[in-house]
Amino acid sequence: MLNSVNTNVGAMVALESLNQTNSALQATEKQISTGYRVADAVDDGAAYAVAQGVRSSVSSLTSANQQLGNVQGLLSTTTSALNSVSNMLIDMRSVLVKLADGNTQGDERTQYQQQYNQDILAVKSAIQDASYNGKTLIGNITGSSGTFGSVAVVRNEVGSTYGIATFSGSAFFGSINITSFTSTAAQAQLTATGTFQNMQNTIGIQLNLYGSATNYVSAQTTYNSNKIDALNSGLGSLIDADLSKESAQLTSLQIRQQLGTQSLSIANQAPSTLLKLFG
Repeated sequence: MLNSVNTNVGAMVALESLNQTNSALQATEKQISTGYRVADAVDDGAAYAVAQGVRSSVSSLTSANQQLGNVQGLLSTTTSALNSVSNMLIDMRSVLVKLADGNTQGDERTQYQQQYNQDILAVKSAIQDASYNGKTLIGNITGSSGTFGSVAVVRNEVGSTYGIATFSGSAFFGSINITSFTSTAAQAQLTATGTFQNMQNTIGIQLNLYGSATNYVSAQTTYNSNKIDALNSGLGSLIDADLSKESAQLTSLQIRQQLGTQSLSIANQAPSTLLKLFG
């Protein structure tokens, strides 16, 4: 190697090697401190762009599940109210059978009439109170505690919606809110084509519809959660740092940095050693 006091080749080589070590050390320290192999576009532009797209999908799916959770609460409240109504109808029908009997007279008839009126009030309350977060699918009777209307809930990350229709609690209530308790009126309510039996069937249909909607929303929520897990798993494989490997690399680079610093120091002493030859 050419010995020169003007150009210290050894120091230049040692400095270049030390700079490379320092760059690698900074990259390793960044991975350990952030936990990411790709923390930003500087690390790997293509991988970072893919990661950002995946993060966007995860965020959107999380938002969709939050909306589905709200609707799940509304559906649960609705089915609970309809189930209460269905149970009331069982008792009311039994009362109507007694009122349809012409032999039910006097105080006994009055008591059955009062029982029916109490049941009808319970039905009204169940319908009026079937609200969740200010929204109701069935409570359109005056005095309802929520805003009546159908629902179109976002179900996935691309904004697709699932629609849930309303059921008119007001029309239903009007059909069973009888004012005449004569035997003839009670019999009319109980016939095979009577209003009361039709309404029992109607409530059964609505329970089935809202129950099916509940199952759909629950299945969609589960699917979204599983998809989020899969996306996060893929994201981790793409950008997460191998901390065990990087920790070992850190130790190695720290040692190389120390040795590089010593080599540079020795190389920088070479010109003064050369001058001693002329002493």
